[in-house]
Amino acid sequence: MDWQAVRLSLELAGLTTLLLLALGLPIAHWLAFSRFRLKFLVEAVVALPIVLPPTVLGFYLLLAAGPRSPLGRLWERVLGHPLPFSFEGLLLASVLYSLPFAVQPFAAAFASVDRSLIEASECLGASRLSTFLRVILPLSWAGVLAGMVLSFAHTLGEFGVVLMVGGNLPGVTRTASIAVYDEVQAMNYEAAGRTALFLLVASFLLLAVTYGLRSRQKRPWTLS
Repeated sequence: MDWQAVRLSLELAGLTTLLLLALGLPIAHWLAFSRFRLKFLVEAVVALPIVLPPTVLGFYLLLAAGPRSPLGRLWERVLGHPLPFSFEGLLLASVLYSLPFAVQPFAAAFASVDRSLIEASECLGASRLSTFLRVILPLSWAGVLAGMVLSFAHTLGEFGVVLMVGGNLPGVTRTASIAVYDEVQAMNYEAAGRTALFLLVASFLLLAVTYGLRSRQKRPWTLS
């Protein structure tokens, strides 16, 4: 088994999950409670990575972060190396690609909270932030944790976006899924099988946790 690739995948999945927690909670809160008439357009943008081919998303990310783009030039000027084919570029791609797998469970969990409890908190003078932290979030913990687990599992098995944006640099962007592909290409099926088995077992356990948490929700949530 390529332990270096496995460690990189676990690190990437962990950081992606933490970033999606920070980014996804406010987005999900807005989607759950906003009355904006065009909210469905935002929901469509958030859900787009579910149906968009990974190569298409990777292609546009390369254009947006490449050396000819403003973001790419700024990144290279500040940090001294290009954003594509780096771990940071891989992290950016993973956050965007896994965004709906965090936001949709978060939003569904928030929407399932009894509105009368939220109104009571506001009537007692609590701020929106205090209401969120003391009422909404504790009552939605199962959905939030499920979204985090899904994000982690989805990132752990990424292939197309990872290969497009990060390439295949050992110790930098070579994840476990790419290691499996390389070993198969080299007809080293024994090594590929060990890494593939790790991904299979890890994915199954993470999904089992996710569906266990899903059953604790008042209303079921979906990914589409």
